[in-house]
Amino acid sequence: MAETEGTAVPERLLITRTTTGDGIILVTLAGEVDLDGSSQLREVLLDSVESAPGTVVDFDEVGFLDSSGINVLICAHRAAESRGVWLRLAAPREAVARVLRLVGVDALIPCYPSAEQALAG
Repeated sequence: MAETEGTAVPERLLITRTTTGDGIILVTLAGEVDLDGSSQLREVLLDSVESAPGTVVDFDEVGFLDSSGINVLICAHRAAESRGVWLRLAAPREAVARVLRLVGVDALIPCYPSAEQALAG
């Protein structure tokens, strides 16, 4: 099942949520994770960690991540941790990976080179 949570507007955030056969939620992002899309992303991620045993956030098509996106990831990580479920990040491009490393999110939330690897754990 795939649900598109955003609209396809250039340089905006498109969020697609898919549930795998084993109940894991894959949240695929495309565009920029900034203040404009962060509240929508927060809703999707919090709902995902509340309803699934695990959530993977695929950053393969994301070219920009700012502090509002970092805050969303930390909030989702805390919510997942409090429920005893997991949150994983997948396929960040170099610019996004650099931001994740600079603020230490990569040490807090496991990061994988691809969505397939993140889903496999």
